Amino acid sequence: MSTLISLIVSGCATGAIYALVAIGFTLLWQTSQTINFAQGEFVMLPAFFMLAGMNMGMPFWLAILVGTAISVAILGAAFKRALVDPMLRHGALPLAIATMALSIMMKEGVKEFYGAEAQPFPSLIPAIDLHFLGATISTQSLGLLAVGVAAVLALQYLLNSTSVGRQMQATAQNPNVARILGIPVERMVMYSFIINAILVSVASVLVTPLYLAKFSSGETLGLAAFIAAIVGGFNQVRGAILGGILLGITDNLAATYISTQYRSAVPLALLIAVILFRPQGLLGTAEERTV
Repeated sequence: MSTLISLIVSGCATGAIYALVAIGFTLLWQTSQTINFAQGEFVMLPAFFMLAGMNMGMPFWLAILVGTAISVAILGAAFKRALVDPMLRHGALPLAIATMALSIMMKEGVKEFYGAEAQPFPSLIPAIDLHFLGATISTQSLGLLAVGVAAVLALQYLLNSTSVGRQMQATAQNPNVARILGIPVERMVMYSFIINAILVSVASVLVTPLYLAKFSSGETLGLAAFIAAIVGGFNQVRGAILGGILLGITDNLAATYISTQYRSAVPLALLIAVILFRPQGLLGTAEERTV
């Protein structure tokens, strides 16, 4: 029982990170029909921005702020203006291929500039083991879960309780009607890219101390978040949250009770089951499109 509790708590912590990245997938798809296959690298890159700041003598907190600001500018605004806008008019497939190319370019760029060796990254949360009902729970897991939940709640508040959030939702549901109602659709779409850049920066600060800063660290995380978004429902933010938590817990349980050799196969099996029996995802809604 104690082992199960530990696995569930650490799984929820990992799932919270998956959820943050998966929400970015969902937001970009809802507002601009963009699938960003470089999302994992978007999580990897802010950590190197922050490391560069610390190497220049900045304290950790300032490096986080500067790295996040640079990420918002490059991974948010510049990504939309320089890549998404020109490519989207040619269709979703060319844009998907372009983001795949961007993923490769970002990995190779970091590898060339920083090297292939993994680099340590400081943690916001000290690693202390707590004991509860016989289970050993790390403060890092609790901290990751707390920050992830706080970020999700802040996003939910923005979307559901503010004028900007309601305009973003209207843009996601029907941009043509939103324009008729006077909503600045392009600005709302830009906001979604900026929010995605903030979410991946938060995820980067949380996950990099555990897996170190490495040029290839975004591959697994990007794939896991993509699966989480599909499992939960690609057109629902709450679905991305559910998919992330479910995937994190399932991954931990599979590694412990089945085999570490088949650990990576379990999320894929979950994905296949969801696609077969509920293609729109657990909380997603079916979309009708004109062909």
